Amino acid sequence: MSTLIEPALLEILACPSCHSPLREDVDAGELVCTDSTCALAYPVRDHIPVLLIDEARKAA
Repeated sequence: MSTLIEPALLEILACPSCHSPLREDVDAGELVCTDSTCALAYPVRDHIPVLLIDEARKAA
């Protein structure tokens, strides 16, 4: 299975907006907040997560 970022890094990353854990959406190339009320999706560019709220979109 392909990953966007290293698993060890994913374990320590949190949503900048609500501080919930993030999960990978490999097909979309994003990290998605696991909090259903927040649900922001952050892009990953060249294996680097862009964890800026202004760059995030509301996940479906």
